[in-house]
Amino acid sequence: MDAETLQAQAGRPETFDGAIVIGAGAAGLSVALALIEAGVATQVLERESRLAEPWHRRHENLHLNTHRDLSSLPGVAYPAGTPAFPHRTTVISHLNEFAETHGLPVEFGVVVEEVTFNGDHWTVRTTAGPRLARHVVIATGRDRHPFIPAWKGMKDFAGRIVHSADFGAAKDYEDKTVLVVGAGNSGFDALNHLSGVKTGQMWLAARNGPSLLPKRIGQIAVHRFSPFMARLPVRLADWAMALTQRLVFGDLRKFGLPSSRVGGASRLGSDYTAIASDDGAVDAIKAGRVIVVPQIREFTRDGVILDNGQTITPDIVIAATGYRTGLEPMVGSLGVLDAKGVPLFNGADSDPRLPGLWFTGMRPSIRGCFANSRIQGAAIAREIARRRR
Repeated sequence: MDAETLQAQAGRPETFDGAIVIGAGAAGLSVALALIEAGVATQVLERESRLAEPWHRRHENLHLNTHRDLSSLPGVAYPAGTPAFPHRTTVISHLNEFAETHGLPVEFGVVVEEVTFNGDHWTVRTTAGPRLARHVVIATGRDRHPFIPAWKGMKDFAGRIVHSADFGAAKDYEDKTVLVVGAGNSGFDALNHLSGVKTGQMWLAARNGPSLLPKRIGQIAVHRFSPFMARLPVRLADWAMALTQRLVFGDLRKFGLPSSRVGGASRLGSDYTAIASDDGAVDAIKAGRVIVVPQIREFTRDGVILDNGQTITPDIVIAATGYRTGLEPMVGSLGVLDAKGVPLFNGADSDPRLPGLWFTGMRPSIRGCFANSRIQGAAIAREIARRRR
């Protein structure tokens, strides 16, 4: 061994014989606990200075669309009296209580810049220096970066354009005309909130019809049926959701809302589109408060030209146009991302060419992100523990 190699090894950090978890959201914390309970040494790196930072930043009207009984993390429960669909501040408290209860080893303020493979271990390059580990679990979330398309003329628009993540307070839209772009989960969430305040005319630009379920049928929260739905074959789950949508809402094509070309469960797996939840938006559409229109062609200073040539004049445009993972700088060189930046494998699945690399929480689930984080975290921990034996 030459002197240069010896010198390089002397300055190299020791390889951590365990797992580094990147991201301390619900998915990261869940897998960290599962790993520790499986006897795997674990480090958790979080870029922010506190837990649940994305929840702190989201709009004040935000609630979970998943039921509290199916959205708790292991070993902690929501306080007595928590509404069926917890408010974001309750979710923040829940995540903090979970980390504190289990004493999870979270290092804050550590930004991971790149993850590379070195044959028998991984190098995690961070702002606090490099880390070497046998296993790396990436849990930075599928909703990391709000995405707004580069519409023609949008910079000249005199009104406001905001992403649905920055919705703010529903009362801020009183007496305003509003265009919501996107008929998915985020678009209907915005319309649900707006339906409860006195706005001006609203429009919904819908390229594809949503897979849409009511938040409740009578006093029953529909999400309570998600564990059963998740066990059904995909085609049967598609049929059950489409039938429920038709029975509850009727034929929404009469109000301009296109039919969904692909079933709700199928879209979860094919293009990671979450199922939309109605809590007032459909009534607003049927009442004419929300008019369904085609997609945006371009912006002008005073309005929006649609694909059919019609011009509308919203004061505010809400872009419910999705998110990106932002994983390209971290793992883009590894060939593990699809064209949208979503990992090609998730949960206990892995690439045999890249042993020890795992992703969790990167795709939506019928069960919801909290329930899915428990399931995927446990599956990853079992697989890592098995490989270490």
